[in-house]
Amino acid sequence: MSAAPSKAPSTAGKKRPPPARARITAVTSGKGGVGKTFISVNLAAALARQGRRVLVLDADLGLANLDVMLDLAPKITLHDVFTGKSSLEDAILPAPGGFSALLAGSGMVEYSRMTPEVRDQLLQVVDTVAPRYDHVILDTGAGISDVVLYAVSLADEVLVVVTPEPTSMTDAYATIKVLASTQARSLVKVVVNQTRRHGEGRAVCLQLQQVVDRFVNPGLATPVRLDLMGQVPLDIAVRDSVLRRQLLMESLPGSPAALAVSAVATRLLD
Repeated sequence: MSAAPSKAPSTAGKKRPPPARARITAVTSGKGGVGKTFISVNLAAALARQGRRVLVLDADLGLANLDVMLDLAPKITLHDVFTGKSSLEDAILPAPGGFSALLAGSGMVEYSRMTPEVRDQLLQVVDTVAPRYDHVILDTGAGISDVVLYAVSLADEVLVVVTPEPTSMTDAYATIKVLASTQARSLVKVVVNQTRRHGEGRAVCLQLQQVVDRFVNPGLATPVRLDLMGQVPLDIAVRDSVLRRQLLMESLPGSPAALAVSAVATRLLD
C-alpha cells in the first residue's frame, strides 16, 4: 500500500512576513535656496548607481520645481492623479540618472494648505508606490507649513539640508525643534551644503546639536540626536549643472560635489 501524501503544514494563525517596502526619506530644509532639490535628485541618482530602485516624489505641492531641475515637461502630474483625471502609473516618469519621478503641478493654490482630502490622497500615493521601490525620496517644501510637516510625517527618516549661512542654520534649528515636538523625531539626519572648507559641515552640525541640547532636549523624554551624513562643498560645477538642467551625477560625476553626494548615499545605505 502506498503511503498517504503528506499534508502541507498549516498556516492558520501564523503571520505572514510583511511585504517589501521602500525606505522613505523626506529631504527638507528650514529655508529655500539651500540646494534641497539638488540634493534630492542627485542623491536619487547616486542611489540608482548603487543598484537601488528609486522614486523621487515632488512633495512641494503647489510650488513644485522638480520638473525644472530634471528638465522634464510632464503632461500628467500629481494634480491629475488627485483629481482622478489620470492613473498613478501614467504619472510616474523615467528621469535622467536611472530613477523615476512623480511630479507635482506648480502654482496650484488649492495645495497651499493640507486639507483632509489632499492628506488622504498623498498618503494613498505614498502607500501605493512604496512596495514598488527600494527607496522613495520625498522632496518637500522648505519651512514648517502644514503641507511640509505632513509630507515629512510620512517618511521613515528625515534629512535636513542646511548651509553654513546663519539664517539657514537658524531656520534649520526651528525645523528640527518642530519635528521633535510634533513628530517625536529623536534622530534627524543632516547634510551641510555649500561648505567652503574641510570640517565645516561637522562644525555646523555640532553647533546645531549644542543649540538643540540647550533649548529642545531638556523638555523631551528622548533627546534629539543629529547625525551628520556628509558635507557637500561649494562647487562651480553645481551652478553649471543647474543652469543646464542636468544632473551633476550625470554631467560631472567626478566633481567634488558629486563625489560628496555619492558619499552621502553610501552613508544613507549603511
